[in-house]
Amino acid sequence: MYRVAIVGRPNVGKSTLFNRLGRTRKALVGDEPGMTRDRIFQVVEWEGKQFEVMDTGGIVPDDNAVLPEKVLEQAELAIHDADLVLLMVDARAGVTPLDLEVAVLLKSSGKEFLVVANKVDVEALDLEVYQFYELGGERVFPVSAEHRLGIRELVDEVVRKIPESESVTFGDEIRIAIIGRPNVGKSSLVNRLLGKERVIVTDVPGTTRDSVDTHFNYQDTNYRLVDTAGIRRKGKTELMAEKLSVIMARKNIEQADVVLLLLDATEGATKLDAAIGGYADEAGRPVVVVVNKWDLIEKDTHTQHKLEQDFRERMKFLDYAPMVFASAKTGQRVFKLLEIAKEAQRGSRIKIPTGRLNRFLAEDAGPSARGKRQARKPRLKYGCQVGVVPPTIVLFLRGSRKLHFSTVRFLKNRLRERYGFFASPIRIIQRPSETRREKK
Repeated sequence: MYRVAIVGRPNVGKSTLFNRLGRTRKALVGDEPGMTRDRIFQVVEWEGKQFEVMDTGGIVPDDNAVLPEKVLEQAELAIHDADLVLLMVDARAGVTPLDLEVAVLLKSSGKEFLVVANKVDVEALDLEVYQFYELGGERVFPVSAEHRLGIRELVDEVVRKIPESESVTFGDEIRIAIIGRPNVGKSSLVNRLLGKERVIVTDVPGTTRDSVDTHFNYQDTNYRLVDTAGIRRKGKTELMAEKLSVIMARKNIEQADVVLLLLDATEGATKLDAAIGGYADEAGRPVVVVVNKWDLIEKDTHTQHKLEQDFRERMKFLDYAPMVFASAKTGQRVFKLLEIAKEAQRGSRIKIPTGRLNRFLAEDAGPSARGKRQARKPRLKYGCQVGVVPPTIVLFLRGSRKLHFSTVRFLKNRLRERYGFFASPIRIIQRPSETRREKK
């Protein structure tokens, strides 16, 4: 697919343009400089053609600090992978020394680039854009990404450059959201699966801020990995970027086909791990618990069993979620996760025909569900499945009392044994009958 990279120094509006082109709010936008760090991808469709746009972090070529250096590496990778580059500048600030440095970087790459002069939202700035031709771009486009001015002309030029053979679309894919608290190895897992440093990895907790998604194919199946920002406790999120990151992470959980909940084997399950797992359970997504950093644990024949018991005790509500002990660093069981995710997606979409479900309820519901005098007055009248992802079953009851929670748990276990629903929560909605007094 034809790729377009947006580059430039920090805080010139790259993420705002990215969101405007993709008609999304995927990239974090705010007044804090350096909010974007990794490359973020979004497919854009315009007048029957498609291209992929990449947002990048602000380039600071002479900064030797760890994070700016990593951001520069990601921007250079984006330039290398791009067919066309949009060099974004601030029309109000004029040409800055940093703009000139970025332009030199682009010229040395040999990539074709257009200059996008942002924040041109008043007529007085129209004449100011001509100074940006000294940067060497093919054309200069005055725009206001925030106010949607000049965007159509820019995209028309991008689409004009796309060869007919490049306008391709991805097929069906399994969308996997990778969640967890900071520094449990989410980005390392993504990079291991992709075989390259697609996401910045450092020892600094909270390095990932945006939700970074990447499409790839493995054994003839299309996957989209979404690396989310580490979710902190509410009281620990101080910067606006961190608060927005948590909101976006929860949004990506709701949009996922499968959720991988990463835990740190060296630290054990924490209350925060359980809270994050609760987000996935509430969203009704299939969940796979991944105990990462398994290579750092001294093991005997009982280690895995004991750790799993400890994790399960902390997160009893995720008893349906399979648990995999893996290492993003060594690659141990990493690719097994893709096969498990594929099975989990299938399990969440199982639909039981109503007739078959009611035969199951009549045979296997258990005496506590049917009542002590089940031959004369069964409590379960009938049931039907009304939804998938999560599988949702409505039970119509005789009488005004709902089933005991232990009976509901028994039913869920029996449904899982009989029909699968692998790694997926099951929702059971109870509909008691009205009593004569209620009817009156």
